[in-house]
Amino acid sequence: MITRFEDEDYNTLVLTFDKNSDIVTFENDIKEAEELELKYLFRVFVTYGRNTPPDYESKMEELNYQESELSDEVKLNIDFAKRNLVDSIYNQAMLEGVVTTYENVNNIINSGQVNGMTSTDIMKVVNLKHAWEFVLEENVIMAEENFSFLLQINKLILEGFYYNAGKVRSTPAKIGGTTWIPSIPIESQVVEELNDILNSKLDDVSLAIELLLYVMKRQIFIDGNKRTAVIFANHHLISRGLGIISIPGDLVEDYKKLLIMYYEGKDTDKIKQFLKDKCYVSLKG
Repeated sequence: MITRFEDEDYNTLVLTFDKNSDIVTFENDIKEAEELELKYLFRVFVTYGRNTPPDYESKMEELNYQESELSDEVKLNIDFAKRNLVDSIYNQAMLEGVVTTYENVNNIINSGQVNGMTSTDIMKVVNLKHAWEFVLEENVIMAEENFSFLLQINKLILEGFYYNAGKVRSTPAKIGGTTWIPSIPIESQVVEELNDILNSKLDDVSLAIELLLYVMKRQIFIDGNKRTAVIFANHHLISRGLGIISIPGDLVEDYKKLLIMYYEGKDTDKIKQFLKDKCYVSLKG
């Protein structure tokens, strides 16, 4: 499991792997890793606009941190995603109904200054920026997608909004524009369903689209399901050097209509083709 904990100086992210290469977790104190008899500590310290802690290197060496080597294709895809970060976040903001402009999103991402937006909408954009920075971190991009990884993305997206950020929804939810009501998710079922998708024989682009649609429809979290879904799916694509997926702002209304149909179980292939034809940008030519 991915655990994020904080002190007054740093936002600290911990990814750890046990002897069977499964993700495990520890809280509050990095030294507890030794008590878990870890084989590897894969990543520590993602800082957003802060300096790296002075004892970073010594802690990495102490805990047998191992750097992973990225392929040229993945490096190229990370650079591509970073160059298109403002566009991706703007499109996600449009999908979420955030009242903003491309210029405002660009200003928030690059300078932190903006006029004409509510503090709530600004925080949503800032949290999207943090979530993208997280998944594009060199070693995080190589982590496997799983349930815990999904929780961490949602936690970053909803930070400052909900006490239950990054936790499975336990209250009823309603979707605007449809009478369809998502069931309350059960964690063990979500883990199983997610693993079924991840272990399917779909090609990687189709699998990313399945992940995106599954997270949106399952309504796993109290909020931010669409934002979480898009970033989760993009991690799958970028980690394989396959491009990015982003629902263009001018196609949001078309997408939402298809999404309602998908929720209701109608013409489910149409939205998948829409995502592949209109929203997916390949780096493979």
